[in-house]
Amino acid sequence: MHIPTLAPDVLFTIGSVPITNTIINTWLAIIIFLVVGLVIKKSASLRPAKLQNFLEWIMESLFEYFDQVTGDRKKTIKFLPLVGSVFFFILLSNYLGLLPGTGSITWNNTMLLRPANTDLNLTVVMALTAVITSHIAGLFSVGLFTHLNKFIQIGTLIKSLNKGPIAIITAVVEMVVGVIEIISEFAKVLSLSFRLFGNIFAGEVLLAVMAFLMPFVVPLPFLMLELFVGFIQALVFSMLTAVFLNVAVSHGEEH
Repeated sequence: MHIPTLAPDVLFTIGSVPITNTIINTWLAIIIFLVVGLVIKKSASLRPAKLQNFLEWIMESLFEYFDQVTGDRKKTIKFLPLVGSVFFFILLSNYLGLLPGTGSITWNNTMLLRPANTDLNLTVVMALTAVITSHIAGLFSVGLFTHLNKFIQIGTLIKSLNKGPIAIITAVVEMVVGVIEIISEFAKVLSLSFRLFGNIFAGEVLLAVMAFLMPFVVPLPFLMLELFVGFIQALVFSMLTAVFLNVAVSHGEEH
């Protein structure tokens, strides 16, 4: 039995860049996206075939779901390139990790294929991308000073110096709240990345153990559970990304 380790296994290097088994799964997901995109682009028509119908139904479902987060179809359309890409990439990466051969096919006595989201490096990068993009969207939407005022309120403190002790105390409290907001941004990255990594990695270990103890029939319920968990994790990650974006661009309107 091969129990997965926390760190992905290095298969080979290109120059000084190590290529791990999780990167192979990431490349597979990207290639599948590219092929499907090219096929849809070539065959798209006003009278869609079955594949185009199916994908349009998925997209419409995503629009309706994220409309509940943004409350505005225009915002949903604006956010969907990032949020939709995150959803489909995580979902496909999770499901590729459940294919036969993942964890059993080896290369130089090392697992050749491993679910991409069991690599903490990848989940941290995706979380950073979601959080940083939300701040960039906030800067363009509400302006530099309005967005930064959520975190740094030195100007408020300076103005309060001539307004009495109550105003000064209020300004200090607002500055402390701003520091907490900064800390919360780092907490978002940790929460997003470790939630996805932990759930997918735990599922991989569970399937490996059950397949070793009771192969064939018994692992099937756990495999179905992982299909559900993989979908839920993709949905949660993309939904939280949409929430971060929506809060960032709506901050000025709230004020």
